[in-house]
Amino acid sequence: MSSPDAEAGLLAGVLDTTLKKTQDPGWTTFSPEELSALLYAFLPSRLSSVHSKAYIVLSAFCQRRRSESSAPDQGTQALCKAFETPVCSRVADTEQREALSGLTFLVALFDVDHLCASAIFQRDGVLESIMDTLDLFPSSRDVDLAVAHLLGRAAGHKTCRALLGSDHRKWLEWKSRQIEDGELRAAAAVAMIKLSRGSSADVAEAGGAADRPMEDTELATLMKGLVLDSHETSSLADAVEGLAYTSTNASVKEALSNDSSFLTRLFALVPRRKGAPAPSLEDLAGSPLYGTVVIIANLCLYRPRLSPEEAQIAKLRRMAKTQDAAGQFIGQEDDPLDDDDHVKERGRRILKAGAMEALTSAVRASDSRAVRSVAGKAILSLVEDKDNRGSILQAGGAKALVMIIQTILPPSKASDAGKIVQLETADFDPIQALAKLAITASPVQVFGPNEGAIFDAVRPFSLLVTHPNANLLQRFEGMMALTNLSSQSPEAASRVAHADGLMNKVELLMLEDHTLVRRAATELVCNLVTGCEEVFNKWGGVKNSASKSKLQVLLALCDVDDVPTRLAASGALATITASPEACTSLMELQSEHHRMLPIIGQLINPAIAVRSEGDAEPGDGVLEVYQGDPALEHRGVVCLRNFYYGLVSKASQQEIVSASEHIGVVDALVLVVKGCAHNTSSPVLQPAAEALKWLLEHGVEVAF
Repeated sequence: MSSPDAEAGLLAGVLDTTLKKTQDPGWTTFSPEELSALLYAFLPSRLSSVHSKAYIVLSAFCQRRRSESSAPDQGTQALCKAFETPVCSRVADTEQREALSGLTFLVALFDVDHLCASAIFQRDGVLESIMDTLDLFPSSRDVDLAVAHLLGRAAGHKTCRALLGSDHRKWLEWKSRQIEDGELRAAAAVAMIKLSRGSSADVAEAGGAADRPMEDTELATLMKGLVLDSHETSSLADAVEGLAYTSTNASVKEALSNDSSFLTRLFALVPRRKGAPAPSLEDLAGSPLYGTVVIIANLCLYRPRLSPEEAQIAKLRRMAKTQDAAGQFIGQEDDPLDDDDHVKERGRRILKAGAMEALTSAVRASDSRAVRSVAGKAILSLVEDKDNRGSILQAGGAKALVMIIQTILPPSKASDAGKIVQLETADFDPIQALAKLAITASPVQVFGPNEGAIFDAVRPFSLLVTHPNANLLQRFEGMMALTNLSSQSPEAASRVAHADGLMNKVELLMLEDHTLVRRAATELVCNLVTGCEEVFNKWGGVKNSASKSKLQVLLALCDVDDVPTRLAASGALATITASPEACTSLMELQSEHHRMLPIIGQLINPAIAVRSEGDAEPGDGVLEVYQGDPALEHRGVVCLRNFYYGLVSKASQQEIVSASEHIGVVDALVLVVKGCAHNTSSPVLQPAAEALKWLLEHGVEVAF
């Protein structure tokens, strides 16, 4: 009789040979020896390396059959033809080893191709044969564990779940409550959770009332105990998977987040040693890494931000889907434990326990898109609280987000200019989280001293603004982040200005009805006008019809109610009016609409109003000292000073002198200078004095 090591070696050799054959175009199906080896490869007595190879062979075969089929149903039929008979015969066998091989193979098939596994599971007599193994081998712990895992896999799929009745629930509940075998307890509890959650969803979808044999809190307490007490990898993985399901319940979230011992143990499951090699696919398959990240994301997840209309629609849907026993509608109110204050406190508690370190380690340890996507969602929730952002940066949150974004975004190519990057809604989560960090901290604090990292952030932030799948909040935060980046250096501003499609989108958003979005767009343009010569020229530095239209937009934004928007627009004008060509364009706007000078004058003194000829005489004393916004006043004075000195036409000069006297701009400048009598270091004094000097030189009588 061969030794277990020799048998394992022979089995591994057969699997290696079979794997090579699956790559051969002429190969069609398994030989009897190869199929037998594959069926026996998932027995619990096999080494994990054999399990891993068997998974690869099974996956390669299933993928090949699927690729050769023209439709999903055809692929499922082809796979069932290969596996149904040997699996069903083994599950029904009276020999324990044969039955166990059938059970464990079907569990693996659910992991690799659930459509085929579900079809076999639903065949007449299969479920009965599975449950009969419990009576045939009542003392076999391996059979109990395999059945628990198999029922758990089946409970995750609606068509299979419909076959599971009260007897199956009772068995799972019984095994989940026993304390002799922690691994079996965990597997049964996870199956219970999947069955309970899935059945509730099925009933709610049908408009009935759900019946849960075990409450989420009870199941969560069981799973939490397993996490704290178990030292077996498979038990921990099952327990964490169960908590990933139950931690969507608000009461469970509160209980878990308040248990520091549990959080410490949970986060310790994620390897943290820097420089450690990335775990293999085999290690990750049985690792609780994904479940741990899901739990963190659930604990700190905020409710969706709904408009009043969306909230009303959601309420009507809940009422339509939920009825009591008498058929009366029951409105399900949001749990108060899930309000923003509770979520914020949970986020602070789990951060204190090491959640951010666990998330950054998870991102480093796994290149799985699923793990990284959920980690990005979790970090987005945590950075929602501004008080958390410093600790998140210290824990390497920005670096983790950059790694996630690199996974999501395809490489940028010059040939792709103007094309829409394929991004799902969830792909914006890590970009938005990084944008939030970049809004409240300096670029160096977020990205480090290497300017290359700052330049690399321009593309994802610009996509947050321009992509059609991004929402208005994301566009707003993307522009805010780009505004901060553009202030870092002229090169950074230039990179932002040249981002594909960004400037066209920002110009449209400057006209957006939403005040904050319009403000963010204007602030970004203000920074770019200052930092990038090309933008300076496009917005009026070089005279043409397009730049004149842009100047008119800035001028209009200097006259809105929102002060920060006026500050940004007037700041951009103050910069652009350093160009004589911009002053010429502004003079044309004044001559056409007679609005330019009053708007700039109102930045200095809001008492200035647009007056028709004859409304008042120059110097009639209509202006008085007005304590307005000093920053607006400063920008208005600089604009006037630059505008006066930028006029070269004598006719234009005389027209502006007359208008300045008529609407009270001269009086406003005098009041500014008088206001600086006790503060000669005020930055507004010099440009105001220079503006008055120009007026004096052009024949205006100024009385102090």
